[in-house]
Amino acid sequence: MDFNVKKLASDAGVFFTRAVQFTEEKLGQAERTELDQHLENLITRADGTKNWTEKILRQTEVLLQPNPIDHTGARIEEFIYDKLDKKLPSRTTNAELLGQHMLDAAQEFGPETPYGSTLIIVGEYQKKLGGAEREFLQTSAVSFLTPLRNFLEGDWRTISKERKLLENRRLDLDICKARLKKAKLAEAKAAAAPDFQETRPRNYVLSASASALLSEEVDKAEHELRVAQTEFDRQAEVTRLLLEGISSTHLNHQRCLQDFAEAQATYYAQCHHHMQDLQRELHRVTNAVGTPHPSAFLSESPGTTASSLARQKVVDTLPVEQSSFPVTGARKAKVLYDYDAHGVSELSLLADELITVYTVPGMDPDWLIGERGNEKGKVPVTYLELLS
Repeated sequence: MDFNVKKLASDAGVFFTRAVQFTEEKLGQAERTELDQHLENLITRADGTKNWTEKILRQTEVLLQPNPIDHTGARIEEFIYDKLDKKLPSRTTNAELLGQHMLDAAQEFGPETPYGSTLIIVGEYQKKLGGAEREFLQTSAVSFLTPLRNFLEGDWRTISKERKLLENRRLDLDICKARLKKAKLAEAKAAAAPDFQETRPRNYVLSASASALLSEEVDKAEHELRVAQTEFDRQAEVTRLLLEGISSTHLNHQRCLQDFAEAQATYYAQCHHHMQDLQRELHRVTNAVGTPHPSAFLSESPGTTASSLARQKVVDTLPVEQSSFPVTGARKAKVLYDYDAHGVSELSLLADELITVYTVPGMDPDWLIGERGNEKGKVPVTYLELLS
């Protein structure tokens, strides 16, 4: 207990001395040892890395989980499972929930009805979109968010701890410098202007004793300064090595960023493919029941989507009797979107390319015959813009 009290008193004394030194430096009343320029540059670079990593991590989490309430709940759930050392279960996405609601509604309204069958088709594809989203979220969390979070919660905490220790070593060094300076000034003042008569034996003894004490105080201050300088240099080297590791952190984050971009590209490609299939299924259902497609009645409005406007543009540019113009009436057409053929009878398309199209008697009005060089096959009208 006695040892602990002494240690506590010693620590309190050191803390107070450092606080005094720090305050005097801020007030310009004490000298400060500056770090070398290379170390200062490393510190500035590390601070920038930490700040921007935090911002990128936070905004990526918002991108992947836009609802702040859901995001907070997800983080709490993730924290609890991490503490329990258990795997976090995959969460159902909003698209999957929407798809399930559509499927349930179809069962109530009747799967055989036009509305029910359409609900089933759209619901199934919503669940496919949700599955692609869930896979994207899991991949992004593992390959991008986790490495960034590990840096902030691991490497950066170590760097911050060593930097704080370096600052304490610098304060101790400056305290020793100030103490040595004061000791030398007192020794010089006593030697230059003694306040007693050295001719008297008693005062002579006092003079010799005071001079020895001052000289001993200078020697002690010099020894403490050498020790403080050594500890400061050692800590500066440790901090420098850790800060130079930021370059490796940048390389690691660069690879993680590439993985994130690839996961995004895969996710959006899957979504595009699913939506193409959904659009084709809806066209098939519409033609089967003999009702006009809703896009034929679209009018331009602020809420009209780009794809709807494109389809409307195609409808507007088609001739009134397109299903009956002859084989010889071939025309040029510009492809609006990429299209992957779903059979040997269809022709794959690339956006912005020009092809020759025509129809044949009795052909489905939603399709045309397309030719490109020696290739020929059916192409959907909604992917084309007929040119005059």
